[in-house]
Formats: sequence, C-alpha cells, structure tokens
Amino acid sequence: MDKLMEINGIINGFVWGPYMLVLLVGTGVYLTLRTNFMSIAKLGYVLKNTLFKMFTKEGKGEGEITAFQAVATALAATVGTGNIAGVATAIALGGPGAVFWMWLSAIFGMTTKYGEVVLSINYREKTPDGRFVGGPMYYIEKGLKMKWLAYIFAAFGALAAFGIGNMVQSNSVAASLEVSFGVNKIVTGVVLAVLSAIVIIGGIKRIGQVTEKLVPFMAAFYILGALYIIITNISHLGEAFGMIFSSAFTGSAAVGGFAGSTMKIAMTRGIARGVFSNEAGLGSAPIAHAAATTDHPVRQGLWGIFEVFVDTIVICSLTALSIIMSGVWSSGATGSELTTMAFNEGLPGPGGYIVSIGILLFAFSTILGWAYYGERCAEYLFGSKVNKIYRILWIPFIVIGAIGGLNALWDLADTLNGLMAIPNLIGVLGLSGVVIKLTKEYFANELNEAKKNLNV
Repeated sequence: MDKLMEINGIINGFVWGPYMLVLLVGTGVYLTLRTNFMSIAKLGYVLKNTLFKMFTKEGKGEGEITAFQAVATALAATVGTGNIAGVATAIALGGPGAVFWMWLSAIFGMTTKYGEVVLSINYREKTPDGRFVGGPMYYIEKGLKMKWLAYIFAAFGALAAFGIGNMVQSNSVAASLEVSFGVNKIVTGVVLAVLSAIVIIGGIKRIGQVTEKLVPFMAAFYILGALYIIITNISHLGEAFGMIFSSAFTGSAAVGGFAGSTMKIAMTRGIARGVFSNEAGLGSAPIAHAAATTDHPVRQGLWGIFEVFVDTIVICSLTALSIIMSGVWSSGATGSELTTMAFNEGLPGPGGYIVSIGILLFAFSTILGWAYYGERCAEYLFGSKVNKIYRILWIPFIVIGAIGGLNALWDLADTLNGLMAIPNLIGVLGLSGVVIKLTKEYFANELNEAKKNLNV
C-alpha cells in the first residue's frame, strides 16, 4: 500500500502540476480566441438566454430534462466545499492576488465549458428506453474515433466519483456539523445516505427535479450571507480590489499570520482554484448537460458559460471578498476555518452557522450530481445493467466517508479526477473545429431570425 501511494503521489504531482494548469488554461485561451472572445463579447446575450430564462419549463427539441435542470445538476456537482474552503486556501497561501488569477482562469474556463457542452449535445445518443446519454466518452469515440481513449475517461470518472463526489463531501459535512452543532459523524452519514438514496434511485429526472430547487436556494442562502458582510464593510471594498489587483503582479508581503507570497504563488493558487472549482476542462458537467431538452448544441452551450460564471465569478468571488474585507485573510488560518472566521467577524452569531449549513447544502448537492456522473461513466463501460448496481454501491460509501479514514483512497480518487481531464482535453482540442462550425451556424441562424422579425 505504501508503494502504491508513493506512485500515486508522483502521478498526482504531475496531474495537478503546472503543466496540467497550462493545458487546461491553454485550451480555454485557444477556444476563446477561436470564438472571438465569446465568453466576454456575448456575455449579455448569454445571461439573457440563461439567467432570465432560468425557470422556463418549455424547451424546443428533444431531451429528458429542462435546460435549467441540466445546468442545476451540473452546478449541484460543481458548487461544493471548494467554493467555501478552496477559495480560502488559495488566499491563505497566495494572498489576495490569487483572486485576480482565479477570475482570469474563469473567463477562459467559460469557453472551455461551453465547448464541452456543445460537443456533448452534438454527439449524444438516445438509448432504446428513451434516455439521452453523452459526455466526453461519447464525443471522443464518435468524434475522434478513439474508443480506447473514451474507455480510459469513463474508467477514471466511474472510480473518481466515489472519492471526490462522495466520501470527501460527506466527510466535510460530518466534520462541520460535529464542530458547529455536536452531531455525531455516523448520524450525519446515515441521514445523508438516506436522503441521497431517495433522490438517486429516481435517476436523472428526479435528480434534476431536486437540484433545480436546491441549487437556487443554497446559492441564495450563501450569497445573501456573503453580501451582508460585504455591504457592512463596504468602506473596505475599494481597498480589497486594490489589494487583489496590486498583489496579483507583485505578491503579498507577510502580515499577521500570513507567510507572504510571490506573484508565482498567487498565480498558480488562483488559477488552480478557478479550474478546480468550476471543473472547466475536467469533462464532468457535459455528462449532465447531455440529457437537456434543446434544439441546438450551442443553445445548451450557453448554459455552460453561465455555470462557470455563477460558480467562480459570483460564489467564489463573494467568499474571497468576505475573507479579504473582514481582515482575517492574514490570520494564518486556512480552508473552511478561515471562511468561518470571516463570516463570524462580519456577521457575529449566525455567520459560522451560514458556513456550516452552506457546506451541508453544497456537499449534498455534489453527492447527487457526481452520483449521476459516475453512473453514466459506468454505463458506458458495462451497459445499462450496471446502473442499479452502481447506485446501490454509492449509498454506503457516503457513510464510510462521513466517519473518516480511507485517506489513501481519497488521494487516489483525487488523482483519477485529474486524469479525467487529459482525454477530455484531447477531445475538446481535437474537435474544436466542430465547436467553431456549430457556433457560426447558430449565430448565423439567430441573425437571420432577427432580420425576419424586423421585416415582419
């Protein structure tokens, strides 16, 4: 086991090292340039057709669930404890400047996620029982004609889900509730397992129905708490932005319990936080988007841009500003402890409970989303007969994660999660021409429709 973990550590260091970050961000930069900075130039159009149509039930085309249910499922898996603890860790190690690089990676990550979703819809399949399935394994096989690489992605995804999307999440919830409310970890694990089972057994339709209600609520709950802290410290807002932009290029000097950072540390920590938080390039979210009801791949791809915007530009930024403006960023604390300190400082009394409840909701939603991701990966490998088996296996691992231990398995799952990105990015880059073609086709049709409406 020790030898296995030593090998895993070497692989993990490569997977999450600077070369992978360059590949992830580089893919986003390439697609952003090829789409004429779509994530920036057409952001207004994107929000008009996503945010302002969020609860529209009707949708043109085929699919199992609504466009918003699909993005809610993806956001459920994406918005997790990393939005609370991960951002805090980035600031604790890289200083306020890490936030600038987090924003920059998100801008390019929007286009990467857009490309993934477009390809997922374009190459999805309809099963004999009427379900829609898709994701990297399908566009790698059908688009690149590399079935062996598609199998590799699916294998990594099916295994990684148990760690990143299951045990790590239940453990974070159990630890937080034990500290804040004195709840026994095994009780937390059992309750989480039962609630998850009720939802997961119903498949993507029930997951979509739950997440479309849970995601807006949990986001609003956490966002309002963070906004209160920012508003009550509004006099420090200009100073906070000044620190973010200045230290992004100079690093941060040591203050309080903060050890100081360089520009390199701020850059790597910020970019890594952005990538790991919104999962752009990892290939997970397109699996959920494949089930959406839509009449064109680009129309659903707009939701991919929206997803990264909400996750990183909104939620991660609010966490970061709360930490910086409350003045606790240099305390020496890190992770969820630092975020809790910020909320307790800005909102004495209920602040810490907001963080704990936020972790509970974020983690629970992640368990639901990743259960679907893992199941679809397993189905690709072994057929639909494995779906019920995968769901049954998924439930007890929630309890196992809650009571702790199995650190070696978590580390292994973390590596597998990163390894998912490699075949996926090969697929996205190799099929970038398809993304560009579909994008031009969609907006040409939109322009023609607009001209017709004017003439009428």
